Amino acid sequence: MRETVRRAGLATGQLGVAAGLAIVSYLFVGLVLFTAVVTLLVVGAGVLPETVLLLRRVAGFKRRRVAGWTGRAVPEAYVPLEGPLKERVRAAVSDPATWRDLRWLAAHFVYGWLLLYVSLIVWAVGAVVDGVWAGLLRRPPVLLPLVARLADLDAAWSGALLAPPPGAELVDRVAELTESRAGAVAAHGAELRRIERDLHDGAQARLVALSMRIGLAKRAYGRDPDAAAKLMDDAQDQAEEALAELRHVVRGIHPPILTDRGLVGAVRALAASSGLAVDVRDDGVEGGSRAPAAVEAAAYFVVAEALTNAAKHSGADRADVELARRATGLGVVVRDAGRGGADERGGSGLIGMRRRVAALDGKVEVSSPVGGPTVIEVELPCVW
Repeated sequence: MRETVRRAGLATGQLGVAAGLAIVSYLFVGLVLFTAVVTLLVVGAGVLPETVLLLRRVAGFKRRRVAGWTGRAVPEAYVPLEGPLKERVRAAVSDPATWRDLRWLAAHFVYGWLLLYVSLIVWAVGAVVDGVWAGLLRRPPVLLPLVARLADLDAAWSGALLAPPPGAELVDRVAELTESRAGAVAAHGAELRRIERDLHDGAQARLVALSMRIGLAKRAYGRDPDAAAKLMDDAQDQAEEALAELRHVVRGIHPPILTDRGLVGAVRALAASSGLAVDVRDDGVEGGSRAPAAVEAAAYFVVAEALTNAAKHSGADRADVELARRATGLGVVVRDAGRGGADERGGSGLIGMRRRVAALDGKVEVSSPVGGPTVIEVELPCVW
């Protein structure tokens, strides 16, 4: 009985707020009519975007109340009111979500009051009936639980009316994918330029020098065998250096160590050569089925970039890396105890990291307050 009364009290508070919003909706009707008149007169067109923004705040408050009661968020999908006045007015009038908010406002003026009145009647009757039924006869209360049902009804109706228009989430998803695709194309172009630069400045230059050494050795072979032998020794050294350059380029495309040791082993090798004291923790990644090669490569480069930034910029002497197998994919967390203040606009490599992860529809969260620590969390979706 005590829990029922507590739940009914919370529900009554929820319905009381709903009734308060009903009063707001009543006042808003006058504001909407005023806005419509002055907008039609043109001289007051600037009032319309501000009224719509106020309406969005009221609807947003109700969305938060519904989410707090049900535990399920009610998303919103508004058209931004930006640019010159004419564009803001056009966006305010053409936004489907704004018209849905107005529909909710009108309906809520009716059912907000109605549900509160019904709940007060249920309280008046239920306090007596359930007091006898539950207090004397030791039976479960039957009327007071209806108050919570009324709050559920208010949340259900408001959630349905305030939900985004059909297709709005799809539009947002298309915009998100378009942005991530643009980032992936930019990252791919930057990667191609890096490979071309490494091949041109490194391996290609060494191979040209190697060809010249071999040519000189061929011409010197008949008249000066000792000089030819020396040139061939130099050519062998340059061939080995060219191979090292090519291995470096290959590691930048897909590190062979990933194929040989797997992600956990590759990250441990990376940590050992980072110059920091790195603790690598594995949460179910090693020993089971492996993630796709592209996902492992992205995770490897995320750790490499994060540890490089920590060693160069953070002033930290240690870091932690966590690799976790999750139901939705692969999780990567890199923490360092440095000075923090990482700025993505400062060329720290975080933008490239975001683009690489976004290309796989993943997410990156960076927390780096001044004074530290810096924490980079990455979620890479995949099927294990």
